[in-house]
Amino acid sequence: MKLDVKREENMAGTSVLDDIELIIEDIGGGGGKPPFGRDGGDSGDGNHRIPGNSSARKYAIAIALMMVAILMFFMAMVAAFLVLRMTSAKWIAFRIPNLLWLNTAVLLGSSATLELSRRRLNAFDEKGFRRLWMLTTVLGITFVLGQVIAWRELISAGIYGSTTLAAGFFYVFTAAHAVHLFGGICALLYVGFRKFKESQMTRNAAAEVTSYYWHFMDALWVFLLALLYFGK
Repeated sequence: MKLDVKREENMAGTSVLDDIELIIEDIGGGGGKPPFGRDGGDSGDGNHRIPGNSSARKYAIAIALMMVAILMFFMAMVAAFLVLRMTSAKWIAFRIPNLLWLNTAVLLGSSATLELSRRRLNAFDEKGFRRLWMLTTVLGITFVLGQVIAWRELISAGIYGSTTLAAGFFYVFTAAHAVHLFGGICALLYVGFRKFKESQMTRNAAAEVTSYYWHFMDALWVFLLALLYFGK
């Protein structure tokens, strides 16, 4: 009886992992076939999957779970934002800093340079990859610094998180996004500087999985900015 229960638990765990892998494949597009390059993978043409028992698969699952958790957190905050926006008599709108639009352009630009860098890596252009990958990292850091400047601009105008409900949500949304984006910056640095020749995971696979998270954070920011602008 105990063996049957244990067998069922193992089967359930395998099913969950398989479902997560299918989600990752759908996010990645192209049938879920991450590329492997000369850092230890099969080829640079992107026609090989991440092995089921590899570090790359574990990394992909961890990123997918993190994205789901982040999405759930922000959706809960968005629901609270919309409810209070419609029902609270204390809601006082304020003008969001114009700098946010420039910050958004910088962040969207980082997604473009990230994809260009991955193309260079798949073409075995290691120098071109590193140059564009580091440019992506710099753009990500620039975005976070731009957000700090926007916060300082609001503070200098006397708008704090405790001033109004609208201001409070603004600081919560922007700060939480910046913190999670900083995690993406750490991932970019990891992929850019780690030596993958002795690793079970290739640089191509790590770069592709990291790109999922980065593009997700870009799309999330565009959504939050639209919410803050039209819902203010």
